[in-house]
Amino acid sequence: MDPSLATASRSATAAASFDKAGAERSDACPTASPSTCSQRPGRPSAQATNSSAVMRGKPGTLMPARWQHLAPRQPPSPRRPRRYPPPMLSRLSSRRRFDELSEQEVLALAISSEEDDARIYRGFAERLRAAFPATAAVFDGMAEEEDQHRARLIEAHRKRFGEVIPLIRREHVSGTHAREPVWLDPDLGLDRIRALARGMEEAAESFYVRAAQRTTDAGTRDLLGFLARAEAGHERRAEGLEGEHLTDAARAGEDAEAHRGFVLTWVQPGLAGLMDGSVSTLAPIFATAFATQDTWTTFLVGLAASVGAGISMGFTEVASDDGVISGRGAPWKRGLATGVMTTLGGLGHALPYLIPHFWTATSVAVAVVFVELWAIVWVQMRYMRTPFFRATFQVVLGGALVFAAGVLIGGG
Repeated sequence: MDPSLATASRSATAAASFDKAGAERSDACPTASPSTCSQRPGRPSAQATNSSAVMRGKPGTLMPARWQHLAPRQPPSPRRPRRYPPPMLSRLSSRRRFDELSEQEVLALAISSEEDDARIYRGFAERLRAAFPATAAVFDGMAEEEDQHRARLIEAHRKRFGEVIPLIRREHVSGTHAREPVWLDPDLGLDRIRALARGMEEAAESFYVRAAQRTTDAGTRDLLGFLARAEAGHERRAEGLEGEHLTDAARAGEDAEAHRGFVLTWVQPGLAGLMDGSVSTLAPIFATAFATQDTWTTFLVGLAASVGAGISMGFTEVASDDGVISGRGAPWKRGLATGVMTTLGGLGHALPYLIPHFWTATSVAVAVVFVELWAIVWVQMRYMRTPFFRATFQVVLGGALVFAAGVLIGGG
């Protein structure tokens, strides 16, 4: 026998005997910790255990080169499959480019777009039905036309690609006519809704022109071209629907209702703020001016009074009426108008006291007060339809009383 093989056999026999002795000692003290058992007599040392592992060729141990052929071979570890990005998708975004769409996907996008537009028009009609029934009927007619377009697109898809329509929408495609969710705003006005409808038709026309350029099938190309012309003619169709449903009397009534909403939401709160800021701050500003005759101190008092009054009036307007019962519009809009105009009304006759000379600053402030009061009269006449003499008497009398109180208190 080869001497090296004999030596290996004797070493393997010795390792097996050591392992057997260690197993017996482990059975003798099963509850003891490994450190405790290793200290008892008869327990093989860590050096002997390591040497037996080397002799048997365990993985992770060193073995002499002449014994490598005796070690068991380890099966190769399976490779993890390489992951590739989804086809036709960008590494930085999951949106498809419009130029990458197939003809089937272009048709599917057109179908979903027509469905979305019809739902938007019906939402507009439902929102306007109570206050503007004639305009609501116009949007109902536009929604029906969008349904007819969608039906023709579905028929074209059925003939070319079958019954299954891929799910693809505007938000899945970059470079297409996306719709901002402005219809979720509960305070859209009539003019704003009409402008949105015109913008939707123009965007749809541009989409169909681009889609027709990418289509090679003659029938589909003809259909997309027809839809582009139909979207371009929607403005004329809308005018026809308006002529059918929106008579002169109905239009006059709707315009009056829209004007009323504008006045209640913006003009009336802004007018109240301008009156409060221009009149109520007269007393503290001129009282401080005549008491101290210090322009900088007067300016600081006027600035504090104006800003404080603006914040107070704005929050009061928001908290006093949510607009549900009164129909005065969104509270934040009324609060913003009131707060801003109150602050501007007070700052108008506080800013002149940045002039160092007292009597010059006071003369300019009095002239600004005169302009502010006449501005209030004009707004009342223009939007609130208040008679001229009545508005003048109310504003001038009130302003004169507050101004006199401030001068008397400051001068005394």
